[in-house]
This record gives sequence, C-alpha cells and structure tokens, in this order.
Amino acid sequence: MNIETNSEQTLEKARYKMVVQQIRPWYVIDDEVLDLLYEVRREEFVPQAYRQAAFVDMKIPLGQGQVMLEPKMEARIVQALRIRKTDKILEVGTGCGYMTALLAKLGAHVYSIEILPEFKKMAEANLKAHNIENVTLEQGDAAHGWPAHAPYDVIVITGSTPVLPDNFKSELNVGGRLFAIVGEDPVMQAELITCVAPGEFTVTKVFETSIPALINAEQTERFVF
Repeated sequence: MNIETNSEQTLEKARYKMVVQQIRPWYVIDDEVLDLLYEVRREEFVPQAYRQAAFVDMKIPLGQGQVMLEPKMEARIVQALRIRKTDKILEVGTGCGYMTALLAKLGAHVYSIEILPEFKKMAEANLKAHNIENVTLEQGDAAHGWPAHAPYDVIVITGSTPVLPDNFKSELNVGGRLFAIVGEDPVMQAELITCVAPGEFTVTKVFETSIPALINAEQTERFVF
C-alpha cells in the first residue's frame, strides 16, 4: 500500500465518522443530503491552514470575522430546505463556496452574493476545481435582499441577522423557502420561512445557535432616552 492510498483511506474514514458521529445524530437523515456529503469533498474547500479540521465539529475561520459553519449545521440547513432540481436559489454570503456547491448539486441554479472580493475569488477557484457550473457569483451587499434575479424558490442566508428584512420574504416564489438565523448573542434562532400564498408565510423554528452576523446586517432599533 502506498502513502497516497493510505492517506485517502484516512480521509474517507474521517468523512465517515463526521457523518455518523456528528451529522446523523443532529437529525439529518435525508439520504440525498448524506450522499452529497461524501460526494462534495469538504476538505478541498477549507482554507489550507485549517484543512486538518475539515471534519471536526467546529466553525472554521475564513478571515474578516467570518466562518465556515459546522458540518452538522450545513447539512441540517440543506435538509430543511428540501431543494428540488428545478429550484432557483439565492445564497447570501458565499464564503469559501462549500455551501454553494451543496446547493448547486441539488438545485437548478444558484445566485451567490459575496460582499468580500477575496472570498468571491476563493469560492470561484473552489467551484471551478469541482466543475460546478450552475452558479453565478456576484460581488455585492445582499444583507437586505437581492432583487436582481427574484423571485427565488430558495433563499439561504449564511450569516446571522439581528432583524430579518422583509425584502427577503417578498423575493420568494409561492412555495419558496427561506432559511435565516435571526437574533443576537447569546442565542439566535434558525428559522425556515415558507411562502404559502402571496404575502402569507409560515415560520418553523429549526434550532438555536450563535454565528457571526452578516456584514451590514439589519440591526434592532435601540431606544435612546
């Protein structure tokens, strides 16, 4: 057995342990989502300095105060959205492009908006290396919505927002799903918002967490006496 084969086997064992010990226990049971975690090689999207932590249950720093979410959270988000092959998807916050890749594998097309040019460049390289072509990466501030390609079937906001702008809901198709993490430290609420009719929405609480806020996220009004 050569060193390269041994290294590959070690990687696959680590990936398997990630799925079995972290992701399945966090109520991710959709076979399509689980299969995707084996197909899209997470370690190839992680910044080089943290590659050894690719399968660890932790947020991975990307720089500029932003992070790559824990594997179990990424999987839970994708499962909650119930993505279909015909879905047009908006992702707010591209980061390293890993979540973008998962969304693109399941949906028709992803419009991913990144405010930081260095992150956009990193994601472009990662997606190109994985031959993922049904993605349009754009640089801009989508913290308050991105109407350019609306309406969308799925919207994913990858950073938290103290207040969820109404613009996002207005950019959903009927039947569309919006995932957002709303609130402020110490506890934020992950919400799945579904447009059930024009102007009508249901909200499902998915889990509690705490993650960095989007740059320029909408803030809670502060009263000054």
